[in-house]
Formats: sequence, C-alpha cells, structure tokens
Amino acid sequence: MNLNAPRILVLNAGYEPLGLTTIRRGVILVQNETADAIIESQHFLRTPSRRVPVPSVIRLRRMIRRPLGRLALNRRNVLRRDGFTCQYCGKRSSHLTVDHVLPRSRGGRDAWENLVAACHACNTRKGDRTPEEAGMPLLRKPSAPGYLAWITFELREVPEEWVPFLPVTASRVYAD
Repeated sequence: MNLNAPRILVLNAGYEPLGLTTIRRGVILVQNETADAIIESQHFLRTPSRRVPVPSVIRLRRMIRRPLGRLALNRRNVLRRDGFTCQYCGKRSSHLTVDHVLPRSRGGRDAWENLVAACHACNTRKGDRTPEEAGMPLLRKPSAPGYLAWITFELREVPEEWVPFLPVTASRVYAD
C-alpha cells in the first residue's frame, strides 16, 4: 500500500469513523448511492466525458454494525506508537528494536503493555533485567493504542478536514 496515496475517511451513518478507503472505492460508493460525500477534496477523476470530484470524507447511508477493531500487535506498530523514539534515552531513529519491559525469560509476554521501542545501545545495556534493576526508567509507560489509532498509524498526517469527525486523541499523532 502506498502510504502517500490520498485516502478517504469512511463514516458510519451516525458519523462515527469506520475506516479508510481508496479513492476508487470511495468514488464507487458515492456513485452507487451507497454513501454520500460529506467533504470534497481538491482532486478529480477524469473520464473521457466528465470530471468526477473525489471526496475526502464519505458517510454510509446505512448503519454498519461492526465491533471496534484492534490494532495488530507487531514491531512496526510498537515503533509507531512510541513515535520511533527510544523509551529509555529518548533517541529518535528509524533503526530501533522492540524491548520487553519484563523480559520473556521472567515471564514477560508479548503485549502492548510490555513492549517498548528501544535503541540498540539501551536494549543491550538493559539486557535481561527490568528497567528498575537496570536503572533505566521509561519515558512513558507502555499501553495499548487508543481508539482509532490506526488512522494516525496509517497516515503520516491527519488531513485537517477530518478533524471534526475524529475523537480528539485520534486527530493528533500518538507520540507527542
């Protein structure tokens, strides 16, 4: 998936965010009258006979019952949650490792609350100890990303026109 490609925010009939979709799928939903364009973007699709405006936000006409999704627990999402910042020394880098706060050898499990981004030097220095034992306090206590974190994780930046439709915490980047 191209992260720089424009995306369309999809809202449920009650205006709560459901997800993101491609331009093609969003335009088809509007053309088939399955969804209404709430906010138009500056983009157009050109056909031989006309220009079709590309929406930035669409709202489905029928309510979709869908349980809230959970963000996949993987290395990339842990690094994104922590803003590509070592949680021990504060160094920002794209070359980080994932550290278990409570080491696996001591029963630490793979969970949002036990994984943090760490630079190679801090991860090696901490070793098979807890942060307290190593004298390396965490910058921020790890926790599962909040509701709709997938929007800030999938996009580099949330478009300004989407902000009124998103909860306050989802409309800003998680790692502040």
